[in-house]
Amino acid sequence: MTGSSGTPVSAAAATEALSDPWRVLADTVYAAFRTKNMVRGGEFVARIIEAAEAAGHHPDVELRYGSVHLALTTHSAHRLTEADVALANRISSIAADLDLEPAAAPPGRFELGIDVLDADKVRPFWKAILGYYDEPEQTSIDLSDPAGILPGVWFQQMDEPRSQRNRVHVDLWLPHDAVEERMAAAIDAGGRLVTDEFAPEWWVLADPEGNEICLCTWRGRE
Repeated sequence: MTGSSGTPVSAAAATEALSDPWRVLADTVYAAFRTKNMVRGGEFVARIIEAAEAAGHHPDVELRYGSVHLALTTHSAHRLTEADVALANRISSIAADLDLEPAAAPPGRFELGIDVLDADKVRPFWKAILGYYDEPEQTSIDLSDPAGILPGVWFQQMDEPRSQRNRVHVDLWLPHDAVEERMAAAIDAGGRLVTDEFAPEWWVLADPEGNEICLCTWRGRE
């Protein structure tokens, strides 16, 4: 990929350019690698930091006992850029040098969607009770956890009250190549497909008592 490091890239272009096991979820790319122990994980993280400093671009890194989890996005651009793709592929090369294998499960990202008639009225309550902060208008999320751990919250505008369905639901972002398998497993486990009207951007599923979840991908959003 050419151009400056801050050049925006589409989810489709990023998906094509990324090496395994990186996956695009919304405006971020995610990956995880098995390290087996903390010492090996620390060595991996140290190499990542070195590469990040050289690139002038930095991932979010979570070091666990047997794995390292990573997320990359360009916060200043509020989207993916070539800098994210380049550093992600560099991290994959470091993992290969250390003989680290990708984590078995694909990444996922939770978001909480709240259907509202008046977002300006509802937003301060959720901001206060969760201790979150406001995100810029350019992002897909309205409120975020300062620690970057808890799910983001966004508000979906309604034109009229909807009393027969949930007004709070979970959004689960999944890799575009994993969503259909996950959806089939959920239906086999007693769930049902509420609608695929908006696929492949998202599918709405419900559990046996009607509680809803949206399975989301980047596809169809560009």
